[in-house]
Amino acid sequence: MAEPTKRKDPKKKTAPEGKLRQSQLVTTFGPGSMVDLVDRAIVVGGLEHWGFGKKGYVALDDARLRRSLIPRLKALDPDLDLAKEGYFRMPPEGDAKDAFPGVGVRALEFPRWFVCHGCRRLLRAAEGLENVKGRYRHTCANKKTASAVPVRFVAACKRGHLTDFPWIPFAHQDRAEGNCERAELYLEEKSLGDVARIFVRCSNCNHQTSMSKASVLPYKCNGDRPWLGGRAANEPCTEQLKLLVRTASDAYFAQVVSALRLPDPDPDPVRLRVRDKDVWKTVQNVTSADELAMLTKLVPHVSTAIGSFTGVQVLAAIAAERDAGSTAGERPLRSEEYDRIMNAPLDQPGLVPEPGVQFAAYRVPSHRIDLPPGVRGLVVVPELREVRVQVSFSRFDSVNANMQGEYEFEGRKVKPAVLTLPTGSQKWLPAAEVRGEGVFVELDQERLVAWEKSDLVQKRAEQLLKAYEADGGTEFPGVRFYLLHSLSHLLLTAVSLECGYAASAIRERIYCGQAELNGPNMAGVMLTTGTTGSEGTLGGLVEEGRRIRHHLREAWDLGRLCSNDPVCAAHDPSSEASDRRTEGAACHGCLYIAECSCERFNRFLDRALVVPTIGNDPALAYFGERP
Repeated sequence: MAEPTKRKDPKKKTAPEGKLRQSQLVTTFGPGSMVDLVDRAIVVGGLEHWGFGKKGYVALDDARLRRSLIPRLKALDPDLDLAKEGYFRMPPEGDAKDAFPGVGVRALEFPRWFVCHGCRRLLRAAEGLENVKGRYRHTCANKKTASAVPVRFVAACKRGHLTDFPWIPFAHQDRAEGNCERAELYLEEKSLGDVARIFVRCSNCNHQTSMSKASVLPYKCNGDRPWLGGRAANEPCTEQLKLLVRTASDAYFAQVVSALRLPDPDPDPVRLRVRDKDVWKTVQNVTSADELAMLTKLVPHVSTAIGSFTGVQVLAAIAAERDAGSTAGERPLRSEEYDRIMNAPLDQPGLVPEPGVQFAAYRVPSHRIDLPPGVRGLVVVPELREVRVQVSFSRFDSVNANMQGEYEFEGRKVKPAVLTLPTGSQKWLPAAEVRGEGVFVELDQERLVAWEKSDLVQKRAEQLLKAYEADGGTEFPGVRFYLLHSLSHLLLTAVSLECGYAASAIRERIYCGQAELNGPNMAGVMLTTGTTGSEGTLGGLVEEGRRIRHHLREAWDLGRLCSNDPVCAAHDPSSEASDRRTEGAACHGCLYIAECSCERFNRFLDRALVVPTIGNDPALAYFGERP
């Protein structure tokens, strides 16, 4: 929410210059993003420029997610850290009826170059523009007045830095004499939609340059970070500047990490005894059974506290307590969630979650549900809360998360941009909490492993790997992920037709592979729907999830034939002519869904691995026959 920079009359009500939903400030329009307002364009300020006012902030703290994020923030910059409390906060809530500069999100006017609608003159606001009731006006050479709007071209680099397009040197880059002493620039568009027909002309020397040459800019990035402040916020950068259209889809990619709020498990009685202040001082450094036996014999209060438990139990409790709070012993996010879902209690008729519970999951008994071959189980989640936290952002290229939905910044040549000055005092991140429901579908591990080992599937995996490496990828997600991801999209589309929620309101959460030694080898997909409001959802997704075989049949029918077949089904991503290296048989006609619903920007999809398709051997499909 962009607020006015100055409140001239305290008694006069002033409206904010722009409005954004709180959830948008965590994803699409976070710090560093560019936003078009009615009369101007802005870049959203960093966390230093977010004001909460007297009401203060709303904390969305989650200790499990915090422990996961700290080492990743340190990989971005060693000075980044999170506070002990209040480390995840909802964006500030402004009041449109009584706007105040101290509450809301401050924004910087950007870009600083404007183009006149009348004469097409390119100039800065301070070079001849007049601000009339919040709109810039320019007096052209013919004495007529026309409105001036922000130019749509800016410059950025892969590290997320952002600056005005270098108009003056670009307009004169092929001129032997170099820049004019008094450049007077005009942006002339001779054809809509064709960048080759857009020219920057200097009327002083009558030299012009086509914008088609802006595809490769011979200028180094200055490390500008306008969302963090002035020149003091800049940092050294060796990347090359690139042309960026402000409203393009590659102008801003938010790296958002999410985690389900899981209730603490029942306390371990041994750890409760060990955690006692006096006992812990004595046993915290114990590592062997002999040391423990000696302390138990010599120290009365230790013997009283833990004497009724075995040495193995006590040593395990000491080790667990010692690792508590350290990131080294922290389990990956989705591995822990998967364990909770797999160990969910059985669903009972009339069973309703307690009011205010953060997470409730129930496994539907096999005798009450019709499961097709290949599907092992179904877990309904009538209550869930998901915390989504923005960590950083990038431009031009998205940053892929790992199979746990976490980002590995360590070792990256080009790291994404930060949301706050690392050396500043803002030790928190913007977050949103989603309340909703979900349904989890678990595949049969034995059948899945046998399917993965088949010759047809391994040949397809090699083809997908070859295409992935040709696209510049370094961490191939594996054929299992392609299967789960494609199944998720088909099932999401099928369920949305009957559950009462639009397809764009349903989001996938994929559990795939083994992320830790002796950890679960995950193979399941969860479809969730939710809202950032306090009302939650209406239960339609959970109820439709109980009819899982019906929806799997509908998904199977949807995937069998695409409106672009046989071209789609026969697509070879490893072909030199392919423009979709991360997809097999997948396109807008069959598998693509709204990007807000997909975890991977509609990448890593192949319906030929799920259902039989035209031109492919039916044995390649996991569901070779209709469920």
